[in-house]
Amino acid sequence: MNSKIKNLKSKMKLNQIYFYLTEGCNLTCRHCWMAPKFQTEKTIYPALGLDLFRSIIEQAKPLGLSGVKLTGGEPLMHPGIGDILEHIRMENLRLTIETNGLLCTPELAQKIKECKKPFVSVSLDGANANTHEWVRGVEGSFEDAKNGVRNLVKAGLKPQIILSVMRCNKDQMEKVVRLAESLGAGSVKFNLVQPTMRGEKMSKAGETLTIKELVSLGLWVETTLSDSTNLRLIYHHPPAFRPLGKIFGNNRVGNGTCGILGILGVLANGSYALCGIGKSVKNLVFGHACKNRLEDIWNNTPVLQELREGLPSGLKGICGDCIMKSRCLGSCVAQNYYLRKNLLAPFWYCEEARAQGLFPESRLRPEANNCRLMI
Repeated sequence: MNSKIKNLKSKMKLNQIYFYLTEGCNLTCRHCWMAPKFQTEKTIYPALGLDLFRSIIEQAKPLGLSGVKLTGGEPLMHPGIGDILEHIRMENLRLTIETNGLLCTPELAQKIKECKKPFVSVSLDGANANTHEWVRGVEGSFEDAKNGVRNLVKAGLKPQIILSVMRCNKDQMEKVVRLAESLGAGSVKFNLVQPTMRGEKMSKAGETLTIKELVSLGLWVETTLSDSTNLRLIYHHPPAFRPLGKIFGNNRVGNGTCGILGILGVLANGSYALCGIGKSVKNLVFGHACKNRLEDIWNNTPVLQELREGLPSGLKGICGDCIMKSRCLGSCVAQNYYLRKNLLAPFWYCEEARAQGLFPESRLRPEANNCRLMI
């Protein structure tokens, strides 16, 4: 890479900060890749300090910050969540929230609505209480989550419903779409369970789906289920598996890609990290907001420099051979590193699909296909 391009990449904008506000969570979700501690009224775990939150925002705005995502743990458990939302509103930052919905009161829903372009995702992992609560681990959480969605809708928002697809709920996907319609949601996202932390245990126990099942479900969502609803549906597998008309045309099915090159994570203890993966992979923690200037972290951290110089051209394996790599960027660098300890490693889903002959040949570079034919 020439020095001019290298310099441009080193000065990339910090578009969004992912704030992992709390170390604790009020659920015990069996698939969670963050694996936070279960928090009760008697056992309280640390949360990001409000003054530190404000300081990070102040330092980030000159670097290009335009939005924040609040996640966790469970972000609405933060003792100062009202003040955090007010500060985001005053700073005119776009707001994204990922929540289990249990604590989304009418008052909090209204505060969220007052922020700039708020987007809220609420997890519902089944169409009934038995399924959802088997996944989430707490009795009563199904009704509480639905009430949280209702409060958001009453405030004038169109929240997204997220279902993490696994063996116990795959046959309820259409019913969850109908539930989302009845609640007034704006979209439904079907997430893959990642083989990370608790998700890794589920995979070994056979509670997740095979790659063949996942690929088949993606095709069904995009060609059949999407035609049965006016909601936008997102099946979160790599774009290589999507018809071109669904990627570039006007349709109600999306798959969203991670803008990793413009994102930085902040953990609940104030550490800077690639994202929440820094909680379990210490190599992807870069410093601390009390000790390090954000500008130095963003511009000079070797891991971030390696990503800027290596994505997408340096991706390995199937991702290096895929013609969609500029759009996909390896799907999830954090998951790839967790599994392979290599920032440019290929995505597990695509690797497994290729090994089983399920990766679309039309999405491979011609020379990659030729090499396979010669082997």
